[in-house]
Amino acid sequence: MKKAEPDTQSDDGAVSAESATALIDAKIAALADWRGKTLATVRALIRQADPDVVEEVKWRGVPVWSHAGMICTGETYKLAVKLTFAKGAALPDPDGLFNSSMDGNTRRAIDLHEGEHLDTAAFKALIRAAVALNTAPKAKRTST
Repeated sequence: MKKAEPDTQSDDGAVSAESATALIDAKIAALADWRGKTLATVRALIRQADPDVVEEVKWRGVPVWSHAGMICTGETYKLAVKLTFAKGAALPDPDGLFNSSMDGNTRRAIDLHEGEHLDTAAFKALIRAAVALNTAPKAKRTST
């Protein structure tokens, strides 16, 4: 995981990578139920899929994973852990992991509920696809 500059907080409430890692650790520990275990598992899978991922915390404590742009967030609710992919609508999902936020033009999400199994290989492939999309050269606009 990449390191950030010394502890700083940006205008959008984001904190440095080192602080974010500690805050995510604390969030997982504080949950102390299936949601904490699920968030910890997802976090480990993201790190395995992209060793260069940057962890952030935004919007009052929401874990965010980025690489050349946002990959996904990890929100925790009473009945679900929601993994929202910033550019999910543009990602291939041959295994059908996306099951939430399907109506939007940009985002897609995976809602994980207690006792549900996440296809780890498919999830890692989705993370790698999000990184590839973020790091792909941007198409130049042509004048007509």
